[in-house]
Amino acid sequence: MAKKMVTSEKSARRRVRKSRKLALERAKEFTFRGYTVDQLMSMKIEELIPIMPARVRRTLKRGWNSEQMKVFEKLSDPDVEVVKTHVRDMVILPAFIGKRVQLHNGKDYIEFEIKPEMLGHYLGEFALTRKEVKHSSPGVGATRSSKYVPLK
Repeated sequence: MAKKMVTSEKSARRRVRKSRKLALERAKEFTFRGYTVDQLMSMKIEELIPIMPARVRRTLKRGWNSEQMKVFEKLSDPDVEVVKTHVRDMVILPAFIGKRVQLHNGKDYIEFEIKPEMLGHYLGEFALTRKEVKHSSPGVGATRSSKYVPLK
C-alpha cells in the first residue's frame, strides 16, 4: 500500500517559487553581445564584424575562399534543409541559425543543427575528429601495480 505524502505549506510555497523561477529562466531571450537574434539576422556582414571575437573578425575581413563561398550560399538559401560539407573553417553567422549541417570529421559525416549559442564559432568545433579514449582491462604482461583499474 502506497503511503500518502503530507506536504507542509512552506514546502508547497517553495515548489511554486521554484517553478516560477524555472519558467522565467526558460523565457529568457538569447542575446549575443547585447543584440537579439532578430537584430543580428537583419545586420549585414560589415555590421557584424565589429561585434565578433578577434579571430572571427580577422577571418571575415580577409574574405572567403571559393569553397567557403559555396557553403555560405547553400546555408543562406532558405530552401535548403541540410548542407553536407567538408569545410570546417567556416564561421557560423546569424543567417545559418536553424539550418542542419552534415560536417565531415575525417571518417564520416556528423549532423547537427546550428543554434544561436554557436554564433562566432567555427563549424569544425562541433564535429570532433578524435574519439574519446576508453581503456579496457590490463593486458597479459601487466604487473600487479599496473592492473589497478579504478571503479567508476
